[in-house]
Amino acid sequence: MPNYPIDDEQTKIPAGWLIEKAGWKGKRMGNYGVHKNQALVLVNYGGAKGQEIKELAYTIQADVKEKFEIDINPE
Repeated sequence: MPNYPIDDEQTKIPAGWLIEKAGWKGKRMGNYGVHKNQALVLVNYGGAKGQEIKELAYTIQADVKEKFEIDINPE
């Protein structure tokens, strides 16, 4: 797992790597999904509501937490 020390107590793990390893990269749910080349990019393919994109982000965060026991903090 790639990681970068922030200080003596914290380590940063790339969110894109976590999202990809959790199986979200390239996943599409109707009119929205995760970009096929960049796991950090959520895509509205046309017609999706902002709330759907927001819920996708929350779902991804929860899935990463469940699989890796790591919280993703949006920047």
